Amino acid sequence: MRLLLLEENYVVVKFKPNHGLPQWASDYDGGLLSITFTPEELSIVCKEEKALVENVEHIEKTWRCLKVEGPLDFNLTGILNELTKPLAEQQISIFAISTFDTDYLLVKSYNIDNAIQALEQQGHICTR
Repeated sequence: MRLLLLEENYVVVKFKPNHGLPQWASDYDGGLLSITFTPEELSIVCKEEKALVENVEHIEKTWRCLKVEGPLDFNLTGILNELTKPLAEQQISIFAISTFDTDYLLVKSYNIDNAIQALEQQGHICTR
């Protein structure tokens, strides 16, 4: 697979489920923005400089993002497994996001070089 390393640092922010969407999250300015509401939480993934961290329940900073070049067909199977298995073998944790067209893997910044190396050793192509 071909992956593209996005330039920005990202954060994963967690709010209580009744918090409502913060204004800064609704002011989309390009780049990856993922908003997920569940009965248990509101999670937002966005560029690190965009997130205003008031009233958050939890925040995880300094993630880098690998985008799988798509679009991917819905009938494909094992995409995430093929990408996450070599990372798990190297003890590299990830935060995965899937969209209609593709998948994104967030890896802590300090581990991004190790993650790219592990993926490339499995034959994947990572563009920086």
